[in-house]
Amino acid sequence: MSDAQASTQEKAAAPAAAAPADLPERIRRHRRHTLELLTVCALGLVPWTVLLAMTLPSVYEVRQWRVTWVGFDALLMVAMAATALLGWLRHRAVIVSATTTAVLLICDAWFDVSLAFGTSGVWLSAVLAACVELPLAFYLIRRVMGMLSLAQWPTAKAAAASTQPARPDA
Repeated sequence: MSDAQASTQEKAAAPAAAAPADLPERIRRHRRHTLELLTVCALGLVPWTVLLAMTLPSVYEVRQWRVTWVGFDALLMVAMAATALLGWLRHRAVIVSATTTAVLLICDAWFDVSLAFGTSGVWLSAVLAACVELPLAFYLIRRVMGMLSLAQWPTAKAAAASTQPARPDA
């Protein structure tokens, strides 16, 4: 190992050694609060979704249809470009970008097909969803899961052990 590599490893280890003693508890508390928030939001969406299903009209005239779809596709294009760029740069943020792109592709497939029901364009929308958008989305999700499986995640036990002082050998 060269001196430069050793120095880099020491610098990377320094913040872990200087971590506050309450870090594992703070991480657990943040995780718990995040999960509680998501649980409340998911439960809150149940009555909201039922209300929408009962009250929304089945037909609705839309203004700015072109702006909406061009804007959505522009957002999808930016997400794909960001994913490609971050991938070429081998930056770990590609995980977030690829996940975002996959979600946007799934949303695009859903809206294209569901809004084309009852029109002659439903078949083209369904073919594009089944042959392009959904396969690409699931490919990206599979790639992200592969990248996440390669990551070395600290366990709660390891985090707790890193904050406790080392015991002298007696």
